[in-house]
Amino acid sequence: MRKILPLICCLITLCSLSQERSDYKPGLLWHYTGLRPAKKGMARKYDRLVFDVTYNDWMGDRKPFHNLAASIGLNSNFLVDIPIAKNSRVALGTGISHSIFRVRHHYSFSVHEPEAFTAYNDLQSAASAPIDRSVFGGSVISVPLEIRFRSAGWKHVKLHIGGKVGYQTKLFSRTVIKTPTKMDVHTIYDFPDENRLIYSTHIRFGIRNWALFGSYNLNTLFNQKASSKLNMFQMGLSISLF
Repeated sequence: MRKILPLICCLITLCSLSQERSDYKPGLLWHYTGLRPAKKGMARKYDRLVFDVTYNDWMGDRKPFHNLAASIGLNSNFLVDIPIAKNSRVALGTGISHSIFRVRHHYSFSVHEPEAFTAYNDLQSAASAPIDRSVFGGSVISVPLEIRFRSAGWKHVKLHIGGKVGYQTKLFSRTVIKTPTKMDVHTIYDFPDENRLIYSTHIRFGIRNWALFGSYNLNTLFNQKASSKLNMFQMGLSISLF
C-alpha cells in the first residue's frame, strides 16, 4: 500500500499538469507519433500508456464488497494502438501489462498439507485470537488484446473491450494476530495450488484520457478441487498519459 500510493499521486499530478498546458492536448505526449511523423490522413493514435488505479476484490465462495476499501492496486499498460483502417475510429490495442494488487480482508488463508490445497478461513485463527490485519496480494505480467471504439475529435468518447493472458509472478498472504503479550505475523509465500496462468476480461469507458475500468479473472486463484474458489475482480479509474 505504501509503495502504490505515491505512484498514484504522481500519475494524477502529471495528468492534471498536462491538461493545464493546452486544451487541445489532454494528456502528456497525447499526440506523440514515435520516431517518425504521422502519415497524412492516418488516424491518430491514443491510449498507449495507460494506468489503471483499482479497488480489488473477489467473487466465488465469498460475496463481493465485504473487503476493506484499502484494497488498492495499479495496472501499468504499455500498448500499441492499431487503427484498423485509414481515418478509422476503431482500433486494436495490444502490448504488455504489469499488475500489482492488494486485498485487505477480514480472515486468513491457510495451506493444508499433504493435500496441497488452500483455504480461506472464517475462523479468526486457530487460537481464536483477534486478527489485527490481513493482506493478500501479488503481481501479474500479462499480454492484453482489446478492440477500441471512439467518437470523432480530440474530445472523443471511448470504449475498450478486451482480455488478458498473464503469468502470476507472485502471491502472498500476511496475517497479523494480536495476543495478550505480543503480535504474531503469519506470512505465506508458497501456495502449492496457485494458478500461475491467469486469464481475464476487462472494459474501459470514458472521455479523452479518463475512463472507468473493470476487470474479472475467468479462472480462480487456486486450482485444487478442495481449495477455496475465489475469482479476482477490479474496479477503478484509468488514466492515459499518451
